[in-house]
Amino acid sequence: MKHNNLKGSIILCTAALIWGLAFVAQSDAVGLVPSFMVNALRSFVGAGALYVFYYAVNRKQKTGFFPTEKTEKKRFLKGGTVCGVCLAIAMNFQLFGIAVYPDGVASEARAGFLTALYVILVPIASVFWGKKINLFVWLGVLIAVVGVYMLCFSDGFGGIYLGDILMFICAVAFTAHIISIDAYVGLMGGVRLSIMQFLVTGIISAVLSAVFELSQWDAGNMLQAAPQILYLGLMSSGVAYTLQIVGQKYAEPAVASISMSLESVFAALGGWVIVGNALSGKEILGCGLVFVAIITAQLPEFSKKHTG
Repeated sequence: MKHNNLKGSIILCTAALIWGLAFVAQSDAVGLVPSFMVNALRSFVGAGALYVFYYAVNRKQKTGFFPTEKTEKKRFLKGGTVCGVCLAIAMNFQLFGIAVYPDGVASEARAGFLTALYVILVPIASVFWGKKINLFVWLGVLIAVVGVYMLCFSDGFGGIYLGDILMFICAVAFTAHIISIDAYVGLMGGVRLSIMQFLVTGIISAVLSAVFELSQWDAGNMLQAAPQILYLGLMSSGVAYTLQIVGQKYAEPAVASISMSLESVFAALGGWVIVGNALSGKEILGCGLVFVAIITAQLPEFSKKHTG
């Protein structure tokens, strides 16, 4: 498939905006509902909403949701399962990692930076998969890492916590998720792949919640957290992750990871606008560097269009 990194980056930046603004809803939700259950509910909401959309768009077609040919059906199930397992690991390690940070630690900042390490891990993994990474993309990776660090750690980096280790595992899982989507999206289509991965993520998270959080289930709290869970399910999961899948049809994985790192910028800006957490000069500079990183990664494409 021929890449169009600029088009893909615009779509992925839109996904990053939704994810960034979802940090507030996510923090509110986990204050009422256990972490695994939050991810289970948001995943089922996302899968259900996307299936309604898929059915409405394709209701006049005779083809069903699952492929009829045996080989295609097997590939479809494999792709949805692989992407869903990677996403379940990433989402649950992220929420659990935030929860185990001790009081007084800037958990959101550390989580944001360490999760964004997929910006480095995706290009490295892509090299092992035999893909050549343009020098401008590597430069964009470096600028993005510096920008995210300045945004998330304006006061420096302290000691290592258990949450840091869990967030690094989260970054590895997101790396695997990005690469898995790149491998399967051309075979399955964006919406169907998204539905399948959310269904798998929801089942895994629900099982984990039943095993570890059963005593914490409270229908009243779930009802109270319904607005946040609906936002997470409909927008952060249903819309944003589908935009990720569609965006990765066009953007190569390394460029996609840089574009999605904009999530940390939108999270900070959302906290500034919605919650009132003002940004320091260093944090604003970090936001600017992430934008510069995204533009830098597009330079080869601009050059091709100009010379072509």
